[in-house]
Amino acid sequence: MSCLLKWAAFLWIVHTIPCTVGMAVNERIDNSRCPPLKVDKDRFSYSLNGPQPEFTGFDLTEKFLLRKGAVTEERPSFRLGSSPLIKPTELVFPNGLSSEYSLVTTFRLRKTTKKDRWYLWQIFDQTGGTQVSVVLDGAKRAVEFSARGLLKNSLHYTFKSRDLHTLFDRQWHKLGVAVQSSIVSVYMDCKLIERRLTDEKDEIDPSGYTLITTRVEDGRPVDIELQHILIYCDPYLAEMENCCEQAGSTLEQASSPRCSPSPSSQPRSSGSSIPAVADVNVQQERVIKVYQAWQDFQDRKEIKETRVTRVFLASQVWMVFLDRRVKRDQLGSLVRKGNLE
Repeated sequence: MSCLLKWAAFLWIVHTIPCTVGMAVNERIDNSRCPPLKVDKDRFSYSLNGPQPEFTGFDLTEKFLLRKGAVTEERPSFRLGSSPLIKPTELVFPNGLSSEYSLVTTFRLRKTTKKDRWYLWQIFDQTGGTQVSVVLDGAKRAVEFSARGLLKNSLHYTFKSRDLHTLFDRQWHKLGVAVQSSIVSVYMDCKLIERRLTDEKDEIDPSGYTLITTRVEDGRPVDIELQHILIYCDPYLAEMENCCEQAGSTLEQASSPRCSPSPSSQPRSSGSSIPAVADVNVQQERVIKVYQAWQDFQDRKEIKETRVTRVFLASQVWMVFLDRRVKRDQLGSLVRKGNLE
């Protein structure tokens, strides 16, 4: 009877403990803390018309109530002003921040600031300790990513590829930083520049403060032309964005295959307009399939992690059960041996 009870307890542990662990895994990659994010369809390759996936994330230029300046010959940009661009984190990320995300921004440095060292984005706690930050160092022409590890230790990674040098040449550039649980990737002008393995990072504490485009030296806004700072709650969207905002800029040219014009912008001529529309529709379907494939990959990854955790815990419980049984048998044999003597 006691053996049956032990087996029943063992089976109950195997089926219940992994479920709670699986809930924790789901919560870690849950995007429910991220609100829907309105983005232009043409931000992604081949203009996502039709069944567009729902994007979630944060528009930091909107969160910080930046005002757009006058429309120039190239593009409108935000006025950063002279007031500190800092807000309580709980106002910027009311439900916290996803553990995996993409930060994407388009900006242009000025002559007086191309050598500055400044925070593109930083979250710090009430004691001033950095929880996560992206720093641009004009003097070293490098991009730095910092975060807090699970053991409350400081993680710091410097990206100083030669391909990043043009980021500081006073032209329009798009910078993307994709953050995954153990990988950080840096993109510039829609090209992967460098990818680094990292330690696992801690969750963000919303009781601190968040700032953007701030000089490290004195805490004042850096003098740049800024188009946007977006955070997607998906680490793969930094790679899927195109660079078609401005024809003739240093970004990816409009003639690139990733910047195919929409059907409405193509010249109408007999015998050519229908095939062009068909080609664009095929391209749209491909992009949507790629995005959905990434989502399916994440779902399979989550299921795999849950199954591996379940098997590991079951094996650990089984080893403890066997160890106790062996010790009980050894103790019983010693007792019986003593009685015989």
